[in-house]
Amino acid sequence: MIVTQESSPVTLMPLKRRRARPLFDPPIVRRAVRDSFAKLNPAHMLKNPVMFVVEVGAALTTGLAVRDAFGGAADLVFTLQITLWLWFTVLFANLAEAMAEGRGKAQADTLRKTKTETVARRCKSGNRVEEVAASQLRQGDVVICEAGNLIPGDGDVIEGIASVDESAITGESAPVIRESGGDRSAVTGGTKVLSDCIRVRITSNPGETFLDRMIALVEGAQRQKTPNEIALNIVIAGLTLVFLLAVVTLLPFAQYSVASAGAGRAPSVTVLVSLLVCLIPTTIGGLLSAIGIAGMDRVMQHNVLAMSGKAVEAAGDVNTLLLDKTGTITMGNRQAVEFIPVDGIEEAELADAAQLSSLADETPEGRSIVVLAKEKYRLRGREVAEHEAHFIAFSAQTRMSGVDLDHRSVRKGATESVAEFVRGNGGIIPRELVEISDRISNSGGTPLAVADGPRVLGVIHLKDVVKGGMRERFDHLRAMGIRTVMITGDNPLTAAAIAAEAGVDDFLAQATPRDKMDLIKKEQAGGRLVAMTGDGTNDAPALAQADVGLAMNTGTMAAKEAGNMVDLDSNPTKLIEVVAIGKQLLMTRGALTTFSIANDVAKYFAILPAMFMVTYPVLGKLNIMGLHSPESAILASVIFNALIIIALVPLALRGVSYRPMNAAALLGRNLLVYGVGGIIAPFPGIWLIDRLLGLLHLA
Repeated sequence: MIVTQESSPVTLMPLKRRRARPLFDPPIVRRAVRDSFAKLNPAHMLKNPVMFVVEVGAALTTGLAVRDAFGGAADLVFTLQITLWLWFTVLFANLAEAMAEGRGKAQADTLRKTKTETVARRCKSGNRVEEVAASQLRQGDVVICEAGNLIPGDGDVIEGIASVDESAITGESAPVIRESGGDRSAVTGGTKVLSDCIRVRITSNPGETFLDRMIALVEGAQRQKTPNEIALNIVIAGLTLVFLLAVVTLLPFAQYSVASAGAGRAPSVTVLVSLLVCLIPTTIGGLLSAIGIAGMDRVMQHNVLAMSGKAVEAAGDVNTLLLDKTGTITMGNRQAVEFIPVDGIEEAELADAAQLSSLADETPEGRSIVVLAKEKYRLRGREVAEHEAHFIAFSAQTRMSGVDLDHRSVRKGATESVAEFVRGNGGIIPRELVEISDRISNSGGTPLAVADGPRVLGVIHLKDVVKGGMRERFDHLRAMGIRTVMITGDNPLTAAAIAAEAGVDDFLAQATPRDKMDLIKKEQAGGRLVAMTGDGTNDAPALAQADVGLAMNTGTMAAKEAGNMVDLDSNPTKLIEVVAIGKQLLMTRGALTTFSIANDVAKYFAILPAMFMVTYPVLGKLNIMGLHSPESAILASVIFNALIIIALVPLALRGVSYRPMNAAALLGRNLLVYGVGGIIAPFPGIWLIDRLLGLLHLA
């Protein structure tokens, strides 16, 4: 069954950053500067063919400068300046990569500080406890953690309940509750117990904890290149090779032209190296690695741990998003939203009886009934002790709960059960009771009938409330060309009602683990990339099959190992933000690639006239910037080529401004902003540098 929703114009909500470091944090900058020199190692530079060519060119001109220094060449100053700026070009590219890596390393250093040698209280047979170092714990050991203790390793709470400080992992100062059983039993090594006492069964061996894996994964230097990045590397390496061949073959042609014309001189090796460096895509070559590393860093800032750069990039290409209904699209607990009385009963009387029957009901549904009565009718909880109230707890046999007081017997529960209770007290069932109950059920809600002895008062409408802003978020995804599918175990009628209210594109009702797997495989067979969230062992097969599997940190170990991302906040809606970050990464890479190729145009108008204008005066018409000498034109181009890399580092690290739009609109925007902008920007830049060189008498 499919629910369609008409798209409407939306404004993207800004992505939430919780722990973003300053872009130019001094410790990170200092480390990056040191690393940028260390990266000059040719073995490292070979991984980046474009910048390796620049480094070889810089080394070549360095040798020429040394030769000219001893030979007293007239153009020594020019060669030295070109050499200096070629080395700056390489260093700026290394600095961009080191800055991106440094942010990840800084996060890893912060995590390492939490990895202190903890003393654990390990349980032995006969209720004995021994103190051992955390490094001696093995999978299956049981430890006792009291208030003030650090949890010595990853594990599951098997006894007790406690408040735990997980700020070292998630960055959130608010403590969380961890208790045995359910989906809140998982604890992480290095977190701190704030209250009470719990027993924890260790689920990992030393060196295999979640914290260890986090430290290894956030180290940017270990990031593997993604398939798209490898493909782009091949393209720019191919362009570099083409321009290298063109420049190498240019020298004999230039010598022949000079000899034929009898004027001018052939370009020097220094000039040819300058031409090559300005023609090859050095901008994107210098920033490509930084863009990918920064993408992983942005995901980490949202408290999501990506197991690889491939996972982040895949998120940007996602076509289909599978979201669990309970806890993701809806609040997860049914809440009272309406009191519907039968004929002859005032709504206030129904609300009063419903609240009375729920005063001792500590379930989320019961509390919501008390709150609704209070908010809508200003009915507050009453002191019922003097009335000798006897509360009736809900049971699977009676399917009712309520209270007996002041000769009244108030009950709420399943319609059939309450109807039977009323008949047993000599009452008559109004016809509209069944009609109201059926209407609520058909809308996806849950009806709770309310009776006072032999009198039916009406029905409480319970429903799984859709989270605020979900429809707008699905509109954003739809604008990005992403199809959303709600996964639920509800019956089709309930699923259809929730899907229509939330605004998802499709839903899968009464879903089993096999159904989820089959749906993912079907989508992938159609050439679509699929992302989903999950936290249980039953979600593990689907998380492993999905292209992007976001597992909850509070989920089972099987789910976390099956997915390729872990959300430290355990917020299922975080997948929507992850998709946006992935798309931002792809947009940034595409935008800067476009800019890099486009900004070479201005250099043609600077360097080519400078090289051959004496031999072919007609080329002077290409000097549209009015650069005042061949040397200043070439030097200005090389300087601009270096400075543009460092100028774009903030954009590479932060990512381009993100707005949801379809692929065609995105392509048009990039071509306009970064294509046309890339063509125009270098002209005033080179012109300004040329004028400064003239004023300083450097060329």
